[in-house]
Amino acid sequence: NAGYVIYECYQPDDGDKLIRELPFSSLIFARQWFVVGELLQHLPPEDRITPIVGMLQGVVEKGGELRVEVADTNESKELLKFCRKFTVPLRAALRDAGVLANYETPKRPVVHVFFIAPGCCYTGYSYSNNNSPFYMGIPRLKFPADAPSRSTLKLEEAFHVFIPADEWDERLANGMWAVDLGACPGGWTYQLVKRNMWVYSVDNGPMAQSLMDTGQVTWLREDGFKFRPTRSNISWMVCDMVEKPAKVAALMAQWLVNGWCRETIFNLKLPMKKRYEEVSH
Repeated sequence: NAGYVIYECYQPDDGDKLIRELPFSSLIFARQWFVVGELLQHLPPEDRITPIVGMLQGVVEKGGELRVEVADTNESKELLKFCRKFTVPLRAALRDAGVLANYETPKRPVVHVFFIAPGCCYTGYSYSNNNSPFYMGIPRLKFPADAPSRSTLKLEEAFHVFIPADEWDERLANGMWAVDLGACPGGWTYQLVKRNMWVYSVDNGPMAQSLMDTGQVTWLREDGFKFRPTRSNISWMVCDMVEKPAKVAALMAQWLVNGWCRETIFNLKLPMKKRYEEVSH
């Protein structure tokens, strides 16, 4: 429940090799990763910066960005305010020491300082071409006031994580046809409508009137597991149905194998204590 995992390597360079060669996108539950050294403990309140700079010198040279982070737990979040304030003077000191470049650049490694408690942190680095581009690995998305449910943020985050920004215009294009299985009240349909797609929203439950008023949504009062598309040009099928993961995964496979859609994003409701076992089936 600490919100982070330490993977210990046998050889000094194994950590670097791991984050260079293993695609970060192949990991299932990790929000971020980076190579770290020994845990820095008992940092003096009057000067936390000097030990951190010393730990990073010789490890990173001319890094492109600094992220001072914590684990995504209620206890750790209490340190976030400190981390934000601490980032400014630490960044200046790291630039003076040559650990950071004088300007931010995505072409250089990211420097991470990860606090697990007051006065206690790991320091390290990741590569910008094989990490999460987001602070703490979490996209900071704003809930749209006119969206019918907060679930809309799940699909928006998936777009950010799975689709490179330079491919959005092509893969999330105006005028595409999409299907939303288990759509009620329309949180995921909202994201598709927002991108000017035509949407078949499939659910026995009603859709938000605001979405119906756009003229882009066709509400089909059917069971998402039984629905079969009549069009042959469905670009996207999305699904956020509450059902056993294996059953949802089988349905998604059926859609893709039969060519009923070109791409799909779906949500699996994994059991709390057997998440990895469930996705490993």
